[in-house]
Amino acid sequence: MRRQLSLFLLAFVLVSCGRGQEDMRLGSEIAGPAAPEGTPDVQDAVDGLVVGHRLMASGYYELALKAYYRAAAEQGLNVDTLSAIGSANLKLGRLGQAERLLRRAIEEDETFPPAWNNLGVVLMEQRETGEAARTFRTAFALDSGQSAQIRENLRRALALLENPAYAEENENYDLVRRGSGQYRILATP
Repeated sequence: MRRQLSLFLLAFVLVSCGRGQEDMRLGSEIAGPAAPEGTPDVQDAVDGLVVGHRLMASGYYELALKAYYRAAAEQGLNVDTLSAIGSANLKLGRLGQAERLLRRAIEEDETFPPAWNNLGVVLMEQRETGEAARTFRTAFALDSGQSAQIRENLRRALALLENPAYAEENENYDLVRRGSGQYRILATP
């Protein structure tokens, strides 16, 4: 009943104002006061990926995730947005979601090293060292060995494969964000 009344009132207002559904913008008479003199006229918002990366670097992972969702709404679910959303979920401890998103990012673009690297980090967190090592190898090859973080992740995964007891000695480790969505595994003191 309430919904029908709301719809009726909305239709009445639209008809009485002489506006169809194609033009529902506020008229200049009800748009509000003008901006103060000297206020810059901003037409475009800052890219959600840029905002998300800055929030991730500051440790605001939940806010970064929202910024990445905004970027995905604007740009679509491409390799950049999928990888970014997956990385934010990784930092929030949502490993299952992070893994699914990073695998989707890799399906979008199999040549994107950060997605491979971050998937490797998720797999390390899940104690899937063998698959993580293969994933880091792929990231390392795609990156041509340029990234010190990917190289370190690969080295660490291979060390754990060769000596499984090493993992027990260094049970605790942190994930640290580096650059544009790359992570490095560090031993905690």
